[in-house]
Parts: sequence; structure tokens; C-alpha cells
Amino acid sequence: MAKDALVSEDLAKKFKTEKDSPYVRWVAAEGLDIIAAHYVEDLKTVELKDWARRGGRGVYINHEASRTSNDCYVAEIPAGGTFAPQRQLFEEMILVLAGHGSTAVWNDEGKKVAFEWGPGSLFAIPLNTIHQHFNGSGSEVARFVSSTNAPGIINMYDDPEFVFKTSYDFPTRFNGEPDYFDNKDEQDGLLLKTNFVWDSIGLPLIPAKERGAGGGHIRFTMARGSMNSHISEFPPATYKKGHRHGPGAHVIILSGEGYSLMWPEGEEPRRYEWHAGSMIVPPNLWYHQHFNTGTEPARYLAFKHEVVSIRNAQGVPKAWISQRVGGDQIDYADESSVVRDTFTTELAQIGLKPQMDAVYEAELADLPPKP
Repeated sequence: MAKDALVSEDLAKKFKTEKDSPYVRWVAAEGLDIIAAHYVEDLKTVELKDWARRGGRGVYINHEASRTSNDCYVAEIPAGGTFAPQRQLFEEMILVLAGHGSTAVWNDEGKKVAFEWGPGSLFAIPLNTIHQHFNGSGSEVARFVSSTNAPGIINMYDDPEFVFKTSYDFPTRFNGEPDYFDNKDEQDGLLLKTNFVWDSIGLPLIPAKERGAGGGHIRFTMARGSMNSHISEFPPATYKKGHRHGPGAHVIILSGEGYSLMWPEGEEPRRYEWHAGSMIVPPNLWYHQHFNTGTEPARYLAFKHEVVSIRNAQGVPKAWISQRVGGDQIDYADESSVVRDTFTTELAQIGLKPQMDAVYEAELADLPPKP
């Protein structure tokens, strides 16, 4: 059985300075906390602190396994307020949790684009553009959750002045195109080519039987950057296939209710209950599996950096490939009987039955033989 690999305090002290990174020191200088958690029960109510430099409130959510890949923070813009303009040499993707407002983006040439957003809107900030967020309500706060690849950038340069105050335009990322933040629907395979989604909760998805449960899926690479994300949905009384990948995926529940199991190889699964607004952050190479115990489809958004995606020679994420052929996804046929028994018991308590028989049967048509 796998262990936590904890060592003596004497050995841990020898690596203390490497754990205390420039990124961690920068967050502390901002006056904010880092929640080092694998799970946040509700992003809409998580406690925030005053963020004087930005003009609002915030908190970072960044467990140990992701602190060198990508991070996450929750921020709040006061009623009738604005965030101070900022530019940054790292990428950022944003999901609006509550409130209505707008964002303006411009470059050093003065080319400027502004767009409005509301609950469920999803967008990205083009690299090193100057941007500013505005709360459109005079009576209610606006709250959003963001994921960035700041940890690696700040750790590499160890110079906030350089990261946040370098004047340089990246015209291939943003050149003031008037339609840059239009709500487009161009698709290429599973990828939706857009820089803005008005309603991530109602966005049509593409069938993706490879992930199981008869659900839908869609992927994003916004603002021509290396940050990426995807939305998945699966029906009531069903569950996704267990899988694993690299660090930094921040899974935000958009709708539905249920639970997830997470575990490092060789250990017993740990359970996390979720509903709209919950977030789950699987540590590096931990298996995880999502279960819908509600009466409505469950939908989630996963923010991540490309470093999280371990791919095969064809460019396919190994999290989509059966373990039987060297991938990192557990086929239904190979999962522990405890998974099915626990799910059946959970649904019985609320008068439901699993809707998985057809899913199990459909898998057999393409199931690779056991090695």
C-alpha cells in the first residue's frame, strides 16, 4: 500500500527554503492567505480577505502538488466598485460565480476591447494585456474564480516588478480585434474556438463516450494561450470513469449534486461531497472519479495548465485511454466492486436506481483485451 512518504523533521528542514518559494512570498505580500486544500465546499461563500492592491477581496487556493504548475484564486469586487488595472506576464482564465459586470482589455498601442459578463461566464485574459474588471451593480458584490500559471512565472523571475510592469505587446495573442470576446461557436473536434462563453452552464456539449456515463464534453484553449480547460456533464444516477493526470486541475461544479472519490495508487479512496459551487483539486497522479446522485445532470468545469495533460505519441491525453493499453483511465469492467455497491446504496437512500447497465454494456464493444 502506498504511503504519504513523510520523513523526519531534520530532513524536512534541509528543504525548507525550497518550499518557501518566491510565489508563496508574493501571495503573502499581497496580504492574502493560501488555502492548501484538495476540496472547497463552496467557492461562493469561502472566506476572503481585503486585497488592497486590487481594490477588492480575495483568497488563493493552491495545494502543495499544484504550487509550481498553476494556481487558483477567488476574488470579489465590491458593489459599484472596480479592480485596479493590471497587466501580467502569465495567463489567466476566469469563471464568474455571482454578479454582473464588465471587463476592459487593452494593449500599449491603445487598442481596447470591452465586454460584459454575468454568472457562469467564462473568459481569458490575453498575455500581458492591461485589463480592468468593473462591477455593474451598485448593490451587490461580484465574485469570480480564476486559474493562472503565475506560480511558475513568479518562481522563475522572482521579480514582481518585472512580472507585473513590463511594457510589451504580444500581437499574436491580442491585437485589439473588435470581435475578440464575441460569444463564438466554432468547433474543431472537441475544441471550441472562442475567448468568451456567456453561459458555461447552458453551453451545448459534444458526446464523449470515451469518458463514460453517456455524457458530453467540450474543451477550451482561450486567448491563444497554454492554459486550457474543459466542461463535462453526465446524467442523473450515473458516474464517470476513474482516471488520473498531472497536478493543477481545479474542478468546479457548475450544476448538480453528488460526490467524488480521490486516492493515490494503492490507498483507499477519500470521499468529497459536492454541489454547485464546490471545487475539487486532485493532487498529482491521484485517481479520481465523479458520481451524480442527484435528479439533474451534473456539470463541471476543470481549469488547468497543459502541464497537467500527460499525452501519448498521438497527442491523446492518457486520462482518456484505458489502463489495459497503458493509459490512466480505469474501465468500468476493471473497477472495484465497492464502487458500484457504494453508488447503488447511495441512490437507494433517496429512492433512485443506478442508470449504468447500458453504459457498462456499451463499453464492452470497444474494450481492449486484458494484457
